[in-house]
Amino acid sequence: MSNQIELRHLIYFSVLAEELHFRKASERLFISQPGLTRQIKQMEDIYQARLFERGKRAVHLTRAGAFLKTEVDILMSQLDNIRVQIKKIADGKITDLSIGFIGSAAQSIMPDLLSRLNEDFPLIEVSMNELPNNTQVHFLQTNKLDFGFVRTAVPPLGLLMKKIGDESFSLVIPKDYPIQLHNFVSLTQFKDESFILFSRDYGNAYYELVMSIFSDHGFIPQVHHKTVNALSIFKLVEKGLGVAIVPTSLKIGYDIPVNFIELAHLPQRSQLSLLWNPKNRNSGIPALLEVLEKSIHP
Repeated sequence: MSNQIELRHLIYFSVLAEELHFRKASERLFISQPGLTRQIKQMEDIYQARLFERGKRAVHLTRAGAFLKTEVDILMSQLDNIRVQIKKIADGKITDLSIGFIGSAAQSIMPDLLSRLNEDFPLIEVSMNELPNNTQVHFLQTNKLDFGFVRTAVPPLGLLMKKIGDESFSLVIPKDYPIQLHNFVSLTQFKDESFILFSRDYGNAYYELVMSIFSDHGFIPQVHHKTVNALSIFKLVEKGLGVAIVPTSLKIGYDIPVNFIELAHLPQRSQLSLLWNPKNRNSGIPALLEVLEKSIHP
């Protein structure tokens, strides 16, 4: 018997770890139940660890088995990615990139970035997904996204970050609101007003940053509506349901009849950052980073 773990061992283990039933696993694998039992026994002998607890009616993973399942799941995902990438290369494509973004990124850096990426790497396909910050972080950590444009100044656990830039905040007010740019003095003029804000689902750090603006002005806002969508915020402001605070770049690209008062004097700045997972082996990641350097530093 070989003392080396082979791919077949890992495949057998993976299926049994999913089914937790020798008969069902052996049927999926098209091998006999005794044959599967021998393969698992070989693995346990090689690793010198028990991987499954076998009862009369049930099979359970041991702690060592649970650890191995996590690692094998990652390995199988990588093998599947290799298969997909090879097929794309054979079809004449380099790879594809899945990019998450928040609305303001679509108005600022992304059009130029994607245009340059297409010029330099025309065989890379890109799919774009508008998602809240927190969702992007989760998808990046689980390799469901390749890149994420989010509002954060601190890289989340396990991810790398590149600062794209920062910007001021702006008040969003109805066209007929009694306070406009010409008679605006301070945010305290709005302490009794209803506010419409991005919710915590948009991003915890972003939400806390915005709330610190109100804290600095000595009041807690009356938040009557929360959302993760900028267009929804602008529509609610237009209907007179409150005022809002958003990153200033969001005033670009939306044809909604509302006015903006930039709060450029505030110390709070909203940082737009690019996140990616260093464990992600997608060959398109270095390409986009290369293009990004040109876009930020032409």
